[in-house]
Order: sequence, then structure tokens, then C-alpha cells
Amino acid sequence: TNAKKARESHAGVLEFVADEGKCYIPYWMMDNLILEEGDTLTVENVSLPVATFSKFQPHSTDFLDITNPKAVLENALRNFACLTAGDVIAIKYNKKIYELCVLETRPGNAVTIIECDMNVEFEAPVGYKEPSKPRDEQPQEVTQDNVMEEVVETFQGSGVRLDGKQKKESQLNNPVIRKILPRGVPDYDFKFGSLKFDRSVKPISERVAKSEEEDMESNSFQGEGFSMKKSRK
Repeated sequence: TNAKKARESHAGVLEFVADEGKCYIPYWMMDNLILEEGDTLTVENVSLPVATFSKFQPHSTDFLDITNPKAVLENALRNFACLTAGDVIAIKYNKKIYELCVLETRPGNAVTIIECDMNVEFEAPVGYKEPSKPRDEQPQEVTQDNVMEEVVETFQGSGVRLDGKQKKESQLNNPVIRKILPRGVPDYDFKFGSLKFDRSVKPISERVAKSEEEDMESNSFQGEGFSMKKSRK
């Protein structure tokens, strides 16, 4: 107890090696008691209840970089004999010192943590700000007005027959195939991992008129044939 500042804390005895009238305590405990070197300190032996719950608040957001903070704190508290609500303790991990404020202890404001089962909770670190949640973007409704359409004209050139004959009148004025392709309209029903093939376009073979197919069949294989072997008389 620091009677001048009305501050008190609790600690365990590490060794009885100090000279009479002197007490060696960690620097962070001196900060809790608002002590300077050479100040007067009152030491009293007390009995504390066994801890069942404690709550801590880190003084820096760097504490969030630790992968498993509860395991680190459990290992560090093995060097402590008791906890006092309102104190700031310091633990060392990976050559770095982290300070944590003891916000709450149960069943009392000061508890012993030697050989006990204690539940631990963490408060958000000092200066921590929760990341803003992005707004759920609603899919834009597709209307007839905001759809850009592209007209594609295929087979615009002129063709000739391979046999050198003139094309029929029915073949001279073939209508140009016009296909309207919507642009900028996403497929909202698309499922990842699946591929869709557009089979709405008919193959070219189905576009040929049946009359042309019959004409090609009737004009094929009309020549004479010869045998490659000489016939014996």
C-alpha cells in the first residue's frame, strides 16, 4: 500500500533476499502504486479468494497480432501469484512487452491465481476501431431501356459454286442473318464451376434448302468408270 497516494495492489513473494527495510518490485507495479525509488511502502500479509474469472484490456492494438492470445496470457500468468482489479500488468512475448489492464476479477476485487481454473475474457484494445461493414450491393435490375444491344450481320459476302455453274435465282438473294446480342447484362444465375454453351444458333447444315441438297445428290457421280486391270479375252 502507498499511503500517500491511497493506492494498493497485491503480489506474491518471489524471494526473501532483500536487506531489512527494503523491497524490490517490478517497474510496472511501481506505476500502479505511483511510487518512486526510495518511497515508503507498507507491506501486509492477506488471504485472497481463488480466482474464477478475470477480464483484461490490452493497452495497444499490437496485442491483436498474437495468434493465440489466451495461450500467451495463460503462460505469462504463471509468473503471477494474484491479480487486482484496476492494475496494469505487463507480459513479455517475442521480445516485446504488452501491457494489459485488469478490468474485473471474481469472486473479489483481488484474487489468487495459483492452481486454479479461471475463465479469461478480453475487451477490445485501447484505440481499436471496428472495420466498417461494406453495404450489401443490390444487383441492378435489368430493364429494356438500359440494355445495350449489338446487331451482328453475318455472311455478308457473295459466294460462287465450286463446279463453275451459275447460282440459282433462289440463291442470289439470300436474306442476311441478323442476330441481336445483348451487351452488359450479367448472368445472375451463374454458378461457379459450371460452363454454359449457347446452342440456340442452328448449324449451317440446317439452313441449306432441301431443294439444293436434292440437286446436289442428283448431279453427283454421273461420269463413266474404267477398270484399272485389262480384261483378258
